[in-house]
Amino acid sequence: MAQHKQDPVVLKKKIAVAESNNQKVELLIALSTYYLTKPGEIKEDLDSATNLNFEAKKLSNTLGYKAGKGKAILLEAQIDREKGDSKNGLIKTNTALAYAVKNNLPVLKADVYRELCAYKGYETEDFEEKIKYLEIAIPLYKKGKAYKKEADALKDLADYYGIVEDHQKALELLEKAVVIYKAIGFKELQGVYTLMSDNYGILQNTQLSLQYALMAEKTAEEVHDTSYQLCTIYNHLGLAYYDLLKYDLAFSNFEKALNIALENKNVNDINIIGYNLASLYCQQKNYQGALRTLKRTEKDYPPTDEINKIRQRFIFVVSYSMLKQIANAKPYYEQLLKDYQESDAGLAYKLTGIIIYLQQSGQVEKTYAYIEKFKEFAKKSNKLILFSQIELLSFQSDHASKKYESAIKHLQKHQLLRDSIFNVEKLKTSAALQVQFETEKKDKNIKLLTEQGKLQEIKIHNDKVLRNIFIGGVVVLILFIGLLYNSYRIKKKKNEELEIKRQQINEQNELNKKMLIEKEWLLKEIHHRVKNNLQIVISLLNTQSAYLDNEDALMAIQNSQHRMHAMSLIHQKLYQSDNLANIDMSWYIYELISYMRECFDTDTKINFVLDTEKVYLDVAQAVPLGLIINEAINNAIKYAFPLDKKGEVKISLKNIGNSDYKLLVADNGVGLPKDFEETERNSLGMNLMMGLTDQIDGTFEMKNDNGLKITITFTKNTEFEGATENNETI
Repeated sequence: MAQHKQDPVVLKKKIAVAESNNQKVELLIALSTYYLTKPGEIKEDLDSATNLNFEAKKLSNTLGYKAGKGKAILLEAQIDREKGDSKNGLIKTNTALAYAVKNNLPVLKADVYRELCAYKGYETEDFEEKIKYLEIAIPLYKKGKAYKKEADALKDLADYYGIVEDHQKALELLEKAVVIYKAIGFKELQGVYTLMSDNYGILQNTQLSLQYALMAEKTAEEVHDTSYQLCTIYNHLGLAYYDLLKYDLAFSNFEKALNIALENKNVNDINIIGYNLASLYCQQKNYQGALRTLKRTEKDYPPTDEINKIRQRFIFVVSYSMLKQIANAKPYYEQLLKDYQESDAGLAYKLTGIIIYLQQSGQVEKTYAYIEKFKEFAKKSNKLILFSQIELLSFQSDHASKKYESAIKHLQKHQLLRDSIFNVEKLKTSAALQVQFETEKKDKNIKLLTEQGKLQEIKIHNDKVLRNIFIGGVVVLILFIGLLYNSYRIKKKKNEELEIKRQQINEQNELNKKMLIEKEWLLKEIHHRVKNNLQIVISLLNTQSAYLDNEDALMAIQNSQHRMHAMSLIHQKLYQSDNLANIDMSWYIYELISYMRECFDTDTKINFVLDTEKVYLDVAQAVPLGLIINEAINNAIKYAFPLDKKGEVKISLKNIGNSDYKLLVADNGVGLPKDFEETERNSLGMNLMMGLTDQIDGTFEMKNDNGLKITITFTKNTEFEGATENNETI
């Protein structure tokens, strides 16, 4: 079941202020559905879903709200199924169906038929039953004007038709679903486009397969889809590129899909995508790459279903055999041979693997019996791709047996069949049109025979008229052809002009891109040089201090050096980062504290505690804030802990709502003296902190609170997403 996307907090608030009891029932059911479909199998979620649904059902009974009671019965069945109690779930599902029929609730009745699909398996007969259920449900949704559910059911039905290999029907249903989705403003169509890509790919329409796969990826980006559905999207995009022989792009998308499957530990998808990657390596004759791909997941994610096990053994047999590592291939060959004798599942993979092993291990004569078996299977399935594979394997066996004349014939047939594969649908369309044409021709002939006598008389009297009409028709036809030719020339000319404009636009885009790169490089160089210049000033001040004996002057120079370093850190981070506009203040504060500890050697005396979020500020705010932190920490180190007293300094920078942030620098030292005078506020450090606070439009507060606490609140210039907590003690 797909995750119910409503916010549980919002639902709870709506329940608390529901205007009517019927509305409250619907909200309780929606919240229960949220917990039921929440990712993971957490008992607390299922308990929440059960309790909320019970409350909805109880309220519905009190109100006599039939629609709410019916939904609660069905939801209770779904909860039982999710808990693993399919027996009771099915009983309650049928109860919901009877209730929907009795009370004339078409949408609920359709929901029940969709739910019944979950109780069917994965055999062909099961999918045929699912198709029947959905074909009952769809008109019921339409009758009840439940357009979103109607479109969802059409999508599911298309999926089932694709599984039973009626891909044209599947595409027709998907087109209907897209029309409904767009009509109701539903934008998350990436799943529909993925199914369309899959069906077009199977029908060998590689261009449309790629087109819809790209549309699925684009739509997922536009609606910010970060769900597991991305795994399916990337896998189908890889398959589309594979069919178009764009192997680099296929590799890239398969890798993306496999990484998502590995992250979610989806064993079935890991094996399917791993096979796709390995198959792609084999297509390029990179058998080492194919083996490396399968071994990457073989230990931790072994296949669980039979077809994936067969596919994996098939790749191992082919890869080791083609690498002439017959000893390594033999165990997989023997297992494939055993699988072949036990069942027909994955028969094409088994026969291909067995034949290639025998060819490469010098047992060519044994291959012909298996090739004949392969031909029998191909005749039953009637797929050109299998006949093409048989001809290729026959060529390889004849070539190894030095039957060169026969080998050439098989190779030619293989190439001919490969070419034909891409024209199958055109042949089907042509055959259908031919049948239609013949039917119309027969109907016309019957009519002509009936009126033959009358037509003969009319023809005698109107030969001259017909002749004139014919001549006039020829003239009109010539004129029409002339117009078509002229239109073609005009269109061709316009296309050429558009192509020239497109090239010009591409050239301009490339120029703009180059200019942007140059500007970014220049900006980085500026930050680099500013940082270097500040370091030079620091060095000059250090040199100057060597010639001074006045302690106050030395202290002033030291303070200036610290301030210079605080600013240089900003520019250092900016030129080293890809983000030239903003700086991560959590990193900056950590680096600044490390520098201050090194300068004052406070490791045994003062413990610094950082409690900061990832806050990104632009240079205009980062520099003043950095200088404020520098001054505050400097004062704490010098004055908060006299006589080698040990203590703690806490630095915190956090979001306090919207774009407002609070900086806190607090120590547990001696604090401000009781006779602290206003004149002492006029010191350079204090004036600097207050002045810099005004510069960022913030508020400055200083007070004794078990030591000295300096608090600055300010508003960030620009909002950024992705702030995360990063608490650490140094």
